[in-house]
Amino acid sequence: MARGTLFVMTGASGVGKGTIRAQVMGYLHRSLHYSISMTTRAPRPGEKNGQDYYFVSKEEFEARIARNGFLEYAEFVGNYYGTPREPVEEALNKGLDVLLEIEVQGALQVAKQAPDAVMIFIVPPSLSELKHRLLLRGTESLEKIEKRLAQARREMEAAHNFHYVVVNDELGSAVNDFMAIIRAERLRYPRMKEAIAQALTHDPEIDAENAVLEEKIRKAGS
Repeated sequence: MARGTLFVMTGASGVGKGTIRAQVMGYLHRSLHYSISMTTRAPRPGEKNGQDYYFVSKEEFEARIARNGFLEYAEFVGNYYGTPREPVEEALNKGLDVLLEIEVQGALQVAKQAPDAVMIFIVPPSLSELKHRLLLRGTESLEKIEKRLAQARREMEAAHNFHYVVVNDELGSAVNDFMAIIRAERLRYPRMKEAIAQALTHDPEIDAENAVLEEKIRKAGS
């Protein structure tokens, strides 16, 4: 069985990574495993352990750090967040493709630890359009929006480290582009060795039919 491929999605702050990921998983949930992050923060109302996050104590998280148990991790506002290595490796070894949706710095950490990972960066059509979307949400102050835009600009400067760039202009097109990347990567030679080996074999039943057809052609030509 061929080992699965690790797909890492990241992008500018507020660009809609979660929306794209949700739609992609809706289409590919049978063949694409979404890796759940681990955190030391308390669950919010409605959140479930093992579904939204793996919720653990700070001591357990730090013990995992000590034994290199994360592909990436960071500390934010007094809490740890990270991608546990074990479930990702387990899924990959089963032949499943795995999707991570993480922040830019975390994605760059993963790229160092998993050089075979497929790195995908999501960008807005423009900073003006990103600002327009944030203003339409009406959920943040103008000061927070400006900070988010400044962060998005800094994050987009890291896009050259990634294999693919998807522009989230129209959601449906962005989702299709993302899935096209997955389809293309699944057709790379290392993933297709079994198909090539099969293509070089002979099928006795078809060979028998071919022999009958060959005989008909011979008789027609004689």
